[in-house]
Amino acid sequence: MSASPLPTSGPAAEGVDASGVHAFLDALEAAPEIEPHSLVIMRHGRLVASGWWAPYTPERLHLLYSLSKSFTGTAAALAEAEGLLDFDAPVISYFPEFEAGITDPRSRAMLVRHVASMASGHRRDTVHEAFGRDPAEPVRGFLQLPPDGDPGTVFAYNQPATYTLAAIVQRVTGRPLTAYLRPRLLDPLGIGEAAWRCDRAGRELGFSGLHATTDAVARLGQLYLRDGLWEGKRLLPQGWAARASHPRIPTAGAMGDVDRQDWDRGYGYQFWTSRHGYRGDGAYGQFCLVLPEYDVVIAATSATERMQEYLNLVWEHLLPAFGPGPLTGRDAADAELRERLGRLALPPAPGRPAPPEREPDWTAAAFTRSAETGPVRSAGLDRDADGWTLTLTGEGDRADHPDRLALRLAGEDWTVAEKPVPTAVSGGWTDAGTLAVDVVFLETPHRLALTCSLADGTLTASWRTQPLHGGRLTALCAPRRSG
Repeated sequence: MSASPLPTSGPAAEGVDASGVHAFLDALEAAPEIEPHSLVIMRHGRLVASGWWAPYTPERLHLLYSLSKSFTGTAAALAEAEGLLDFDAPVISYFPEFEAGITDPRSRAMLVRHVASMASGHRRDTVHEAFGRDPAEPVRGFLQLPPDGDPGTVFAYNQPATYTLAAIVQRVTGRPLTAYLRPRLLDPLGIGEAAWRCDRAGRELGFSGLHATTDAVARLGQLYLRDGLWEGKRLLPQGWAARASHPRIPTAGAMGDVDRQDWDRGYGYQFWTSRHGYRGDGAYGQFCLVLPEYDVVIAATSATERMQEYLNLVWEHLLPAFGPGPLTGRDAADAELRERLGRLALPPAPGRPAPPEREPDWTAAAFTRSAETGPVRSAGLDRDADGWTLTLTGEGDRADHPDRLALRLAGEDWTVAEKPVPTAVSGGWTDAGTLAVDVVFLETPHRLALTCSLADGTLTASWRTQPLHGGRLTALCAPRRSG
């Protein structure tokens, strides 16, 4: 189904000072280690500001990483409301076939609410242990790892906890998460396409891997801000938003970083408590901020390892922009902000066309990586009547499972291609013997920086942000496009 647009309003009409949004955009674009991809701001239920940094676009799905958890928690709430799931039931009760093999008393005492609140009793993320111990059934692998403390007494950001919650929901409903959520949440909210990465057994991951638009994230946040009501219809149980956002387990110091103030406020049911309001978030800066005090929802995607810095900029610049009432005489300021939001763009990588005198040397040139490891094994450059094509062979390339990308180098801006995966390419020759190209994987936060040297036939390739679901180039997209 096609989504109805969110209701819109001018910033000033909703008490939002455009100068504060400008200041936030300035700060984002001045932060060298933050690459913004999208921003949506809603106030009083209306869309007051939205923008996408080209080559990212509004309709494009974006990998949400752990922001996926908030959708999983929502699915669990719906299953509870339908009488299919009990937050106070033992996890093992949903997997009776594992019963005989789970003997540790703490594992047997683990309740659904414990895995929903990252309080399984483990003091570490057990994702590699659980999936390594039993790749065919990671829930069993997880339950076979004895917790370090009693469930409910210690916090650890533990991916198999959410994976297990997701597995319970999928077991009791008999549906994948997206199929279960489609008639109950996604369609009523007007969320169109969404795609979730699966494990080897075909189960949607739950803890990560959801691809959705920034608009979808904003709609989920608005639903929570309104305690589960959407356009007058109740989609979530009354009071669930407060339950989900209430800290269930202390988190202070658990993330091991002195500058993680917004991770030290406690964890609810698949939502973090923030210094202001609460949020779902995902690796590299995917955010759904719900700010009841200001009647505001902020949805954003980006590529950064400085997530605390991103939130600091929100608190510093955007919060002061949310005033108590409408602002008058701001039509010109609102129009200026709309114009700026409409022309946001990531700067393309620098580079020039191939030096004419060296074109024969570059034509049909081949490159191999200069290091033993890396995401790209080799590259080849060819020229035809329409220009240059750089073909990358990924580290995961096999005869029966190719991992290759053919990238067109055209012009000074981003060149977008949809197949085999959505990408945008920019760059060119930085000197007569060096080709430098950036490749943005448009359904993810990830950008690959690639340099080819004609002198020795070598290439170097590095991620600006490291993919967390494996590095096959042709898998860096929403699952529907894989294979």
